[in-house]
Amino acid sequence: MKLLVINGPNLNFLGIREKSVYGTQNYDYLLKMIGDKGQEEGHDITVFQSNHEGAIIDRIQDSFFDGTEGIVINPGAFTHYSYAIRDALASITVPKVEIHISDITKREEFRKVSVTAPVCDKQIYGQGLTGYLMAIDFITNFSKK
Repeated sequence: MKLLVINGPNLNFLGIREKSVYGTQNYDYLLKMIGDKGQEEGHDITVFQSNHEGAIIDRIQDSFFDGTEGIVINPGAFTHYSYAIRDALASITVPKVEIHISDITKREEFRKVSVTAPVCDKQIYGQGLTGYLMAIDFITNFSKK
C-alpha cells in the first residue's frame, strides 16, 4: 500500500521543542519508526515535512496523481486555522487520519479546535509517536473493507 505521512510546522524539531509535551525522541527516530513499520508490513511510505502551508497543500494535491492510497497528517498548528489545508484534504478521497502527538483536549483552548479533522476519517491524539503507527493500521484496515 502506498501511504503518505505529512508533518507540519515544527515537527522537525521533535526532541528539541517542549520535551515535556512532545517527548525526547527526535525526528529521525520518528522517520525510522515509520520506515520500519512500512518495511514490516510491505507498505511504500513517503514522509513529507514542511513548515510552509503552501508546500503542504502542494504535496496533498500531488498525492492525487501519484497513486497514494492513504494519508496520515499531523498538520501541527495549521490544524486550528488552515482552511486551505482542510480544502486540499477534502478534495482527496483516500482514507485520511489526523494525528497529534499530545492530547490536544487537555491543552490550551485553541488546540481543541481542528478545522482539518472533519475531512479526515479519524483523529488520533495523545498517543505519542505511537499514534502514527495506529494511524497506519487504521488506514490499512479501512482499505480492506
